[in-house]
Amino acid sequence: MDGESVKPQKEQQQMYPEENLYTKDHEWVLVRGEIGTVGITHYAQHELGDVVYVDLPEVGDAFEANEPFGSVESVKAVSEVFCPISGEVVEVNSTLEDSPEQVNESPYQKAWMIKLRISNPDELKELLSAQEYEEYVQEQSTS
Repeated sequence: MDGESVKPQKEQQQMYPEENLYTKDHEWVLVRGEIGTVGITHYAQHELGDVVYVDLPEVGDAFEANEPFGSVESVKAVSEVFCPISGEVVEVNSTLEDSPEQVNESPYQKAWMIKLRISNPDELKELLSAQEYEEYVQEQSTS
């Protein structure tokens, strides 16, 4: 019985990893030095349903915070994906072109979308912690 009670708690932690920062548009960013890895959250992929196509930018493209950098198409809708911080794209997850379902299966590990060289680190202060994001999602779900 103990194993069963621990498992949901572990899944909850994975839903919004503590090391990431989050936006109210349901993107996440993992910062390592001057590089930010960006994707969409578990909540976003759940709301979208089965993802069938991901449109991503090119390496070298630059984006401002809150600017759309791509889109995710699901069986329900097409949604823009917004850049949580300003920066230049240094890497794109090209595996999503052939395997867009990874967005549903592994939104934080396999389905990262872009890596940015962060141009304005002060913007990170505007993002939500995992706990703040989880509280925000709960508020949205009840309203």
